[in-house]
Amino acid sequence: MAEKTTTSHREEQNRPQVDLATSMMGRRGPGMHMTGNVEHAQNLSETVGRLWGYLRQQRATLMLAGIIVVINTLLTLVGPYLLALAIDQYIIPGDLPGLWRIGGLMLVVYGANSLTTWLQAYIMAGAAQHTVRALRNDLFARIQTFSLSFFDTHNHGDLMSRLTNDIENVNNVLSENVTQLVSGLLSLVGVAGIMLWINWRLALVVLFMQPLLMLTVTRWVAKNTRVGFRDQQAALGKLNGLIEETVTGQRVVKAYSREPRVLADFAADNQTLRRAATKAQIYAGFMGPTMNFISNFGLAVLAGTGGWLAVSGLATVGTIAAFINYARQFGRPLNEIANLYNQLQSAVAGAERVFATLDERAELANAENALSLSELQGDVIFKDVCFGYDAQTPVLKGVNLHAKPGEIVALVGPTGAGKTTIVNLLTRFYDIDSGQIIIDGHDLRQLHRHDLRRQL
Repeated sequence: MAEKTTTSHREEQNRPQVDLATSMMGRRGPGMHMTGNVEHAQNLSETVGRLWGYLRQQRATLMLAGIIVVINTLLTLVGPYLLALAIDQYIIPGDLPGLWRIGGLMLVVYGANSLTTWLQAYIMAGAAQHTVRALRNDLFARIQTFSLSFFDTHNHGDLMSRLTNDIENVNNVLSENVTQLVSGLLSLVGVAGIMLWINWRLALVVLFMQPLLMLTVTRWVAKNTRVGFRDQQAALGKLNGLIEETVTGQRVVKAYSREPRVLADFAADNQTLRRAATKAQIYAGFMGPTMNFISNFGLAVLAGTGGWLAVSGLATVGTIAAFINYARQFGRPLNEIANLYNQLQSAVAGAERVFATLDERAELANAENALSLSELQGDVIFKDVCFGYDAQTPVLKGVNLHAKPGEIVALVGPTGAGKTTIVNLLTRFYDIDSGQIIIDGHDLRQLHRHDLRRQL
């Protein structure tokens, strides 16, 4: 068999230097840019809407969970009212048999409340797992459609972080926090209605003071935590990328004595993560203590107002006891919803990154009426081929070669000369900028990509 040797066009001076990250991946071609960015979806409602598109596939499960949440909320609202009846109608009059009866009823109510709390958590955990499984499958399948250039310009560890950490944040919110949010909103409406029905004067004290203070604080904290958690997730993804490249590329690290450089890079990325996480957690940690103070302050005002009304004959002792419990129930959902902002912001930040990856452009599709070749003969022609991994850095200029069937062609040249690039173009991992590649008389871009690669 005839042998033929040709040297690829050398554009060494224009070729980007192969960095450590590229060497670690055991490949040549464009260096993997550690700072490759993906645009984040900044629209909160759009991100939540897309999550709902996955969650609503569990309609039956969600309806069942919703029914149980309503039952659980009603049982929660009944407890303080039964306590007021017990105090006013049985404890103060000294009716012991009646107290036993209402005590047994309260025991049943609180037991059923605990059971429905467990059931709603159990059902939502299943719905959340089905949802994130579909989201994870879609993301992984989408990644398989990306071109090789996508992986050259995006951090591998960051992609892994989106498949694991970001989706897990979404799972935590769906399985644990959705029912809390719905139950909290229902409780707010129910408690407000019952308090207005029992004693409108005391109700006004609770309804106007606590929400006003809590919502003011929540708006300020939520604005800052969302940005903080998004930065934290991005920093974590970058650190994961460095770890993944360093572990898989230990041979290169040791061969080039790059341990000090790797340690310095890790320390810098770790410090960036520390700053981002600290900022996010500082704002997140501010929420809980502030909400507790507002809640306790409201209870103190309520107790003082209730005592004055009782002395004035405008409220009973049982009513005041019930109101204190209802005020706690009113403050609890406000507290939970406020604290949920921190977890929701983290989940939304992760979902933004996941959907940003899903929105990335897939590898160019096959040409319309692409040719399927059952067997390649091996006649390969490069005609004035020009190519660069980016517009500013050409790698190949005017390359011409002809490899006939049965010939062995050796591509010879130093690192960066373009040998691997020519092979990548032949397999159509990239499309050329100009010129033409012809295989068996057909333009490479007119061949079915999968058939081509299967025979190379």
